[in-house]
Amino acid sequence: MTNLIIDHMKIKFILTAAFALICGAALAQEKEAPEYEFTTIVENPITPIKNQYRSGTCWCFSALSFIESEILRTKGDTTDLSEMFVVGKSYHDRAVKYVRLDGHLNFAAGSSFGDVLHVIKDYGIVPQEAMPGFNYGTDKPEHNELDAVLKGYVSAVAKRPNRNLTTAWLKGFDGIVEAYFGEYPQSFEVNGASHTPESYRDYLGINTDDYINLTSFTHHPFYKPFVIEVCDNWRWDSAYNLPMEEMMQVMYNAIENGYTIAWGSDVSEKGFNRNGLAVMPVEEEKVEAGSDQERWVGKDTEKKAEKKADKKKKNKKDMVKPELPKEQVITQEMRQDGYDRKTTTDDHGMHIYGLAQDQNGTKYFMVKNSWGETGKYKGIWYASDAFVRYKTLNIVVHKDAIPAEIKIKLGIQ
Repeated sequence: MTNLIIDHMKIKFILTAAFALICGAALAQEKEAPEYEFTTIVENPITPIKNQYRSGTCWCFSALSFIESEILRTKGDTTDLSEMFVVGKSYHDRAVKYVRLDGHLNFAAGSSFGDVLHVIKDYGIVPQEAMPGFNYGTDKPEHNELDAVLKGYVSAVAKRPNRNLTTAWLKGFDGIVEAYFGEYPQSFEVNGASHTPESYRDYLGINTDDYINLTSFTHHPFYKPFVIEVCDNWRWDSAYNLPMEEMMQVMYNAIENGYTIAWGSDVSEKGFNRNGLAVMPVEEEKVEAGSDQERWVGKDTEKKAEKKADKKKKNKKDMVKPELPKEQVITQEMRQDGYDRKTTTDDHGMHIYGLAQDQNGTKYFMVKNSWGETGKYKGIWYASDAFVRYKTLNIVVHKDAIPAEIKIKLGIQ
């Protein structure tokens, strides 16, 4: 009996010690988490955050958000433009090109900022209320079925053995799109005035020729345009190539002078987390399947996030305030290596609209995302200067946002 008591006491001691170690490790881990404190430097106007949900249409949500900010800047009007009008017209144009090339073209949900500008220039634009695009029983975009159906349709047409296409295939394709998105409005009213998509574009003052696509890579000459070699650039649009430092100069100049930026970036690398932060480096989050957000930064529920916040608040008195992690110094060579080895890809389109700094004075770009009001900052991300230097694939800005000396180098009037 004495031995049993002693053994029981030993087990109790071991369990108590183990529990203390686990709690200590958890507290130590909590102590290591940095607390970023952001102060806004410049914040240009944006329209409300939207949710692309289960669709690969970030390119459209971000580009139209950029255009909506341009309208705010030039006219002072708040607009809500229809993403699905653009997505549908984009699919139409892509189907034609896909069939012409016998299927040797990327046909998927992804696209580019330039695609949005092409659609607006060729077809006009409509307000969200004129074409919400939810003709399939939900109130958020869910495109898995549509994407699969359209790909199957155009693949069958492109591979037709005798190559003698009928005059009906494109009407059939458009019919599928309209079944999901609704019919394209031929006319609609805004503030009591009747508009067509073309007249509404002109009323809003959108001149797509005013917008410039910029990038920064060394496998093509600087100060010359080249076609960025990514699958989503299916229209083969070109971008002006700038040295990294000058690309960053354009971005700072734009924000500081009241302009915003359409931003194409890699978000699958470590540093871009689910809680509104993009830095280099930071602990990598596990990527899980699901929504577009979950695709890149993993799954986390609001309830889980609240528990983490409560735990941090509870232990705040006992925590030693940690220093923010030191970030990498990004070079032009690092950018090129990432592109060449495909660790930097065209993952996600977002909208940069402001500048902030943390408690150490490090600069961050304020980013409007299209994943709804999620994360610590309710749909806003803070992307550090280092992250933007490293992971930017391309940007689109108004030509007047480019410093005069850089415009001269590019030959832009």
